[in-house]
Amino acid sequence: MNDLVGLGAAFRSGELSPTEHVDDVLARLSGDRLNTVITLNADRARAQASRLADEAAQGHWRGPLHGIAVGVKDLIDVQGLPTRCGSHVLDDAPPADADAPVVAALRAAGAIVVAKMHTQEFAHGPTGDAAATGPAHNPHDPTRITGGSSSGSAAAVAAGYLPLALGTDTGCSVRTPAALCGVVGLKPTYGRLSTHGVFPLAESLDHVGFLTTDVAAAQLAWSVLGGTADAGARIAGLRVGVLVDDYWRAADPAIDPWATAAVEVLAAAGAEPVAVRTPMIEELVAAYPVIVGNEAYTTHAGWLAERGQDYQPLIRERLLGFADRPAREYIGAQRTRHRLVAALRAALDGAGGGAGGGGVDVLVLPTTRIRATPIGAPTTRIDGTDVPVRPALLALNSPFNLTGWPAVSVPAPVDGLPIGVQVVGVRVAERGVLDVAAALERAWRPA
Repeated sequence: MNDLVGLGAAFRSGELSPTEHVDDVLARLSGDRLNTVITLNADRARAQASRLADEAAQGHWRGPLHGIAVGVKDLIDVQGLPTRCGSHVLDDAPPADADAPVVAALRAAGAIVVAKMHTQEFAHGPTGDAAATGPAHNPHDPTRITGGSSSGSAAAVAAGYLPLALGTDTGCSVRTPAALCGVVGLKPTYGRLSTHGVFPLAESLDHVGFLTTDVAAAQLAWSVLGGTADAGARIAGLRVGVLVDDYWRAADPAIDPWATAAVEVLAAAGAEPVAVRTPMIEELVAAYPVIVGNEAYTTHAGWLAERGQDYQPLIRERLLGFADRPAREYIGAQRTRHRLVAALRAALDGAGGGAGGGGVDVLVLPTTRIRATPIGAPTTRIDGTDVPVRPALLALNSPFNLTGWPAVSVPAPVDGLPIGVQVVGVRVAERGVLDVAAALERAWRPA
């Protein structure tokens, strides 16, 4: 069983015990052929499962994740395990002294950390195929990428190894692998989850998020990690922004119709679609690589000088591309970001109008412009045109790291390679975007 909500019910009914569940998960992870696992935490996980099973037998439940096995992206500290960040640079990393706060929050609710999961090296890239341990493989087609950088977390959930895994998202790194692997991925509002104990890519854009099999699991996980302070969303009367600029179009012709279908589902439930234009979007997103590149190079400059050969060639090249850039470039990009995020907010607040007032509550759009591509391929050919892979995976996600708004990717009900639809909170927070995602899931996956 890999249903997070169902597992909790099975534990409480006595149908299943935490020890049985953890043994099953560890067996799956031990047999992993997708390269999702970096470090198994088997002995400690089994010991914790035994303790939690004893507590449950005595009627003591630590929280809604009591006995649930979880994975943690190997960018995030887990006490007693090394954090190697997918890089030979950290081959000799010592065990972490303490859990990152997000890991501690999961443990406090009863979760059991069973493994550290594959990541693109230092989270620098959206593909998941550049890491010290080699590429992660997509469960739907192992010759194709998982998306990154939370590659192992997404693939392990999609493969049925785990019901929940932590990831990070600086430009797309939870939502893109969620879309390409066919699972749910939530990037919360910037700053809602602590990044302490998480190796940085670009501190002004880094978010901690997570991946689950379905929206109900994501709602449960958010109740643990984010609390219940934010309000949910009623679909009836919700104003749904439909982005009409060419920038927001997918390259794969199979993708856009699912975003359209999502808006139609919400409209049928009483939501109001609102056309939105974003004339500033090209200039805004141009600030993203400048910010990430400069912040990342600053973090790695010392290691690059001392042991540059230990980096993956692609990542080393990207990092060194920002050596000796003038400070005014970075400062200018940040100023552009703040100016144009305000302009984007104003455009969304002013969209629509009419008797009910202007503005939109959420945006609905594709998560990525393409589906999973062959491992290592820098471009993919679509309708006779070569489409660069990396920009196509980032383009529809990175704007919402620049804004810091919450966003979730939910899978469309397609056969073959998965497609993700993204719901972005403009006037609603995490519970709200998850409520919208749940409405889509109910329509697309009826019980």
